[in-house]
Amino acid sequence: MAEQAAPQPRPSIGGQAVLEGVMMRGPKSWSVACRKPDETIAVTKSPLPTLAERHKWLKWPMFRGVLVLGESLSIGIKALMISANHALEEEDEQLTDKQLGWSLGFAMILFMGIFTALPLLATSLIENVSNSDLSTDEPFLFNVIEGFIRLSIFVGYLLIIGQFKDIRRVFEYHGAEHKTIYAYENGDPLDPKIIDDKYPTLHVRCGTNFLFIVLFLTIVAHFVIDLFIGGPLLPRLGIRLGAIPLLAGFSYEVIKLASRNEKSLLFRISMLPGLALQRITTKPPSYDQIEVAIAAMKAVAEDIENTGEDAPPAPEAPEAPVS
Repeated sequence: MAEQAAPQPRPSIGGQAVLEGVMMRGPKSWSVACRKPDETIAVTKSPLPTLAERHKWLKWPMFRGVLVLGESLSIGIKALMISANHALEEEDEQLTDKQLGWSLGFAMILFMGIFTALPLLATSLIENVSNSDLSTDEPFLFNVIEGFIRLSIFVGYLLIIGQFKDIRRVFEYHGAEHKTIYAYENGDPLDPKIIDDKYPTLHVRCGTNFLFIVLFLTIVAHFVIDLFIGGPLLPRLGIRLGAIPLLAGFSYEVIKLASRNEKSLLFRISMLPGLALQRITTKPPSYDQIEVAIAAMKAVAEDIENTGEDAPPAPEAPEAPVS
């Protein structure tokens, strides 16, 4: 009797929690499933951007990380708008592209100010109060202090917003997304009870891990900038902001390299801080929330199954815990 061929591994799926819903990203398409005010589930599906197919150089190392981040942000914003409009249906209102654009633009400026400028200014204040010149004499210590302040602000921010009911529900959908991705990738039935009983809310490819690696590499990059460039505070801040795309691209390459063997010691160690942060950004979901994640998963899985081809893995979209 001929041996049966081993089943092909399923492609990796990315995702993001949104307002009362989940976005799933497959190799060929992305979908958003949301629980509407009338308790029905609305599903919207769109093809993935094809920019990298038209410009092959965007698949080169470093460039591909920036592209993945940019595409993930774009898809995430669209998914947020879809979920927000479903949530507003009961009030017979709709967000316009302009309204969402202004809101997200302001949020991004505020984010950069709080997580980039504020730690640098706070560390400079400590430097002035202590009558020392750490940025020149001890640039490594200066950047360790700055990195600690940045990480403390980030963790504190997550802990505070997690106390709000609406954000906590987003964190629950985040957990539903992770559980459902695990079940699909392992070939298990997409049944809420099976998914909830068998799989954890923490996922090694979560975008929270990506954010932590970016934070860690930021300390190293800022140390190099201060050591070899130095100069007044404002020009250094400008250089640091300009280095963000490079840091994102390099962080993507680090995760890609480590994830080639998810059982390796390197991968397990590099994922530990991100998994710890996920204990804040993911919460146990209800069956109803898992049902929404399943609806989003089925929408992207249809494209994979209909092609009958081995699809390449899809990098998980960096997830915004506050989305």
